[in-house]
Amino acid sequence: MRGLVLFRRPALLPLVLLVPALLAGCTAGPSQRPAVVDNDQHSTAPASSTARQVPLPPLTEPQSPSVDWTDCDQDTRARLDPPAVPATLHFMCGNVRSVLDSPDLPGRVQTHIGLLKAGDGPIPLLVLNDVDGEPGTLYAAHLAAILPSAMLQRFSLIGVDRRGTGGSDAIGCVPTDVRGQLLSTDPAGGDLEPVLDAARKAGQQCSIELGSAQQAIDAWRTAGDLDEIRQELGVPKLNAIARGEAAQVVTAYANRFTGRLGRIVLDGVPDPSSDPATVLGELAAAQQATLEAFGANCAARGCPLGQDAVGVVTALLAQLRANPPTLANGVPFAPGVALNAVLMGLRDPARWPELADAIQAARTGNPTQLAAFVAPLINGSPVAPSRFDGALATQCNDTATRIPADRITALTQQLRQRSALFGGLVTQQLVWCAPWPGRTEAMPSIGVAGTPPILVTSAAADPVTPETGTTRATAQMSSAVRISWQGAGHGALTSPCVGESVRTFLVDGKVPANGTLCPA
Repeated sequence: MRGLVLFRRPALLPLVLLVPALLAGCTAGPSQRPAVVDNDQHSTAPASSTARQVPLPPLTEPQSPSVDWTDCDQDTRARLDPPAVPATLHFMCGNVRSVLDSPDLPGRVQTHIGLLKAGDGPIPLLVLNDVDGEPGTLYAAHLAAILPSAMLQRFSLIGVDRRGTGGSDAIGCVPTDVRGQLLSTDPAGGDLEPVLDAARKAGQQCSIELGSAQQAIDAWRTAGDLDEIRQELGVPKLNAIARGEAAQVVTAYANRFTGRLGRIVLDGVPDPSSDPATVLGELAAAQQATLEAFGANCAARGCPLGQDAVGVVTALLAQLRANPPTLANGVPFAPGVALNAVLMGLRDPARWPELADAIQAARTGNPTQLAAFVAPLINGSPVAPSRFDGALATQCNDTATRIPADRITALTQQLRQRSALFGGLVTQQLVWCAPWPGRTEAMPSIGVAGTPPILVTSAAADPVTPETGTTRATAQMSSAVRISWQGAGHGALTSPCVGESVRTFLVDGKVPANGTLCPA
């Protein structure tokens, strides 16, 4: 693992903006019913006039690119989470050096940013994932397997491991047992003080090991990494797909490099509302809706969980509350850890059959399969760094405020009354970030003038970026148009209908009608 030039260690030891509420109303006049895509055919309805103010930039092939690519096909396949990707895809790896740009570090200290290339199309299309999900390099490999094949004739997907994650000088400052404690909040109740104590330990350890680099892991500086990558790829505009929380990196890029935006797709966007009760309450509701969609899918397939997957998960948590087994890494498989594992599985509908089997195995006393869903967050090694540490640093650095412990406790109790399963879980990040140094810089604006049309996609039941929040965010972005997939899971790119609209937007430059619906 390469480290920052500044440090003599083998690896780098390194919610949102206030915006007006979305207004809704009914007025007389032409129908406002959104266009609906049937049979996976692209809508021909015109885009909004606002989105047309700045045209989509033309696609430009690279001129004098400087990234050195090496074959990493076998190694990439060994690191991939399920599902497997077709053997017809081939993967190449590279990296660029970028300036660390810490608030407290003078000079041009550098960090490495890991890249993966999937497909042979001439135009580079950057791919970024949520910082707590699989690294962008691996997500790009999975995305290449599901997007329309015509996409890879025009584009090569360039997966980016965000700074502090994966192959980009991944940070590793939180001990395994502390990660387990941070993920173990019992959704049914209990004292938050043990989690706050674990958060203090994590913050202190990261402060010691990261030093002046602690606040250099954020969306604003990751946007600088993207521009360095753009330059080394030899293209004048940044073309990109960003899923979920990674949309904040694109927002930061739009603030810093407005004239360099190319064709951008945001697959789910974090809620920009400043009211944590609203944001977290809707997140808990979206997680419940996704679990119910999983249950309906499970019942339709005749899976081992029967007709009531929600009830089965609730019973499993009660079972673990009474007698939690201990995992091989020494972390108790407590209700909070188990529910976090379920949430990780709910993100990807392709893994729902695997998730159902894992829940059933846990009911019979074998938590290994279910624990595997959350293992990438808890466990860490030089080959597969924990995804938790980079996520903790990024999300806390990207959060403008810190909420006192008594307010977190009150909010948690309030949300538990609204959602017995998830109300006690959605406030976790507030606890984790409480001891973290507060952000001293202004947050990037979500609405940036002068941007070309941006395509936003959303899923009706998204357990990570709920559609209500994505809708609010889209309303604040003057050039954004949104397509809604009426399905469940994190993001909408698994829908062939959405995938085709993304293809026509990126490849053909056709902007869909705002509010277009894609059936589940």
